[in-house]
Amino acid sequence: MSDNEQRALLALSKVIDPELRFPITELDMVSGLLVTDDMVSVEIKLTVSHCPQADYLEQSVRQVLAEEFTQTAVQVRMSVMSKDELAALKLKLRGDKPPRSNPFGPGTSTRVILVGSGKGGVGKSTLTCNLAVELSQKGFRVGLIDADIFGFSITNQLGIGSRPTRLDDLMLPPIAFGVQVISIGMFLDGNEAVSWRGPMLHKAIEQFLTDVYWDDLDFLLIDMPPGTGDVAISVGQLLPNAQALVVTTPQQAASIVAVRSGLAAKSAGHEIIGVVENMSWLENPDGSKNFLFGSGGGQAVATTLGTSLIAQIPLSQELSLASDNGIPLILSEPLDSSASAIRELANKLVDTKLPKSNRTLNVKLG
Repeated sequence: MSDNEQRALLALSKVIDPELRFPITELDMVSGLLVTDDMVSVEIKLTVSHCPQADYLEQSVRQVLAEEFTQTAVQVRMSVMSKDELAALKLKLRGDKPPRSNPFGPGTSTRVILVGSGKGGVGKSTLTCNLAVELSQKGFRVGLIDADIFGFSITNQLGIGSRPTRLDDLMLPPIAFGVQVISIGMFLDGNEAVSWRGPMLHKAIEQFLTDVYWDDLDFLLIDMPPGTGDVAISVGQLLPNAQALVVTTPQQAASIVAVRSGLAAKSAGHEIIGVVENMSWLENPDGSKNFLFGSGGGQAVATTLGTSLIAQIPLSQELSLASDNGIPLILSEPLDSSASAIRELANKLVDTKLPKSNRTLNVKLG
């Protein structure tokens, strides 16, 4: 290989596949590289013909080559991997893991955190989205599973309109604000309802874990459905090493039900990180607090479960608007009091020790 071709490969290594998060040179997407006195020519092999990142990759390749070879024309050809090439890539991505294996079982280095509540309407999904994005902003690799199959809302809250890219039996999850996300809402048309019994719910959660290509994640957040039904049982079986956050609001009606969610997590063997009280108060213009839903519910849940009240999130109109607009409050209004409280909660999650059963693994591509 000539010095100029090595220069070109080094430049191409700066192009990161947005879905797989590795340089295209490590993904064997670069082929037919030729550098002459008057032209740089290269072929980029996409994983699938309908790759949603095709235009981005082509433009990025042109840009890095043009910057490296300022006086030379750049020619980029886009093609698609053969079946054998795609099979080799999938094998490389999986490493030593067999197909359809759960990467978050015993021994995982990923912090798996279940965000649950006893009842709906406590702001659990909004909290999960903002926590995931804040952890990503801190430089962590973060995944988010919307396990609320009947009441899914994560796609709207994160402004996701695309579906996963399929590599045969492997799915590449859409990425929003640096977070890899999967939700049943990505597979439905419009506001279509889901009416499934237990076995189908279990299969969906299992596929979210085994059929999706998850990066070597630092955190996997799971937005749990309210209550203690089929999905909670399935998650308990599939993710025995998970930790749990219990979300409630201050009023007694919500806190009583939230205790059940925590007890269900404990019975599944999950460590409870702590209780989060959402909608704790409305801050008045003069700085005083208006406790619209009463007070003490979060502490009561924590005391009953033998854990700590680790966060109180104020009410915020901006928080609701941000969710409706598909942009997390943590980004759109970072100085908002609710955003500040969520940021402090994220810091506490980072500082919380791993469960004793977890150990560190260093898995790298290649």
